[in-house]
Amino acid sequence: MKKIKIVGVPEHFNLPWQLAIENHEFTEKGIDLQWTDIPEGTGKMCQMLRNGETDIAVILTEGIVKDIVEGNPSKIVQVYVKTPLLWGIHVDANSSYYTLSDLENKKAAISRYGSGSQLMAYVNANNQGWNAEKLQFEVVNTIDGAVDALTNREADYFMWEKFMTKPLVDKGIFRRLDDCPTPWPCFVIAVRDELLEKEPNIVKQILEVINAKTNHFKYITNIEKILSEKYNQKIEDIKTWLSITEWDKNPLEKTMLNKIQNQLFDLEIIKKKVTFAEIVKHL
Repeated sequence: MKKIKIVGVPEHFNLPWQLAIENHEFTEKGIDLQWTDIPEGTGKMCQMLRNGETDIAVILTEGIVKDIVEGNPSKIVQVYVKTPLLWGIHVDANSSYYTLSDLENKKAAISRYGSGSQLMAYVNANNQGWNAEKLQFEVVNTIDGAVDALTNREADYFMWEKFMTKPLVDKGIFRRLDDCPTPWPCFVIAVRDELLEKEPNIVKQILEVINAKTNHFKYITNIEKILSEKYNQKIEDIKTWLSITEWDKNPLEKTMLNKIQNQLFDLEIIKKKVTFAEIVKHL
């Protein structure tokens, strides 16, 4: 049995992995796939890939592209979710902010530097025509940290996936001002170079299992109820989320990577652009 470590955020996108592990679909292939939830998100997962604390990460596209450009010894092996991520832009429900323009030059709560919550703050600033050099950040690690930071006025707004954050909106803790969709596929699967070089067939088998799972995920009996209960979501919200979410099994294409690198470079999130082969590995 080959032990492989994998990480991802504890969100509904990753339930296919959990179900496949529970159903022993990896162990049937001789793979002991050990999943760890990382609520801190992409910045933490990039660090874990760099340090060899994990072999694989299901990770935000923009975050891992940035980190590979900056030296992370990993490659993107395929797209995982091809639809955009809808980043809700949230403020404390009792704050005086009611429009996006109210947030110009205000402080954003982010999980970590290099995380999606930070990178998308730059994308949003660009969309709004703000001066990105004036962006301010407060590191909060998790959603719970963001609640504390916004409640205590240590930060002014927080960008996070809108459906996972909606329970906080429904409870009157956050108010969502708008959404900011990613201009690229939201999640990819990244693998450390070491594993790709030593065990490419193991990686292929893992991808085959998860791709078969995501292909039929929406048709699992009572999937809306399962998701609703596991992630504390209303059934109608889950149905909406399922209707707009599409998983994928294809490699990241060169044209899309060029688009991502160009935008990150234009936003000064990355200082250079690298070749397709330095970021993507086709198996």
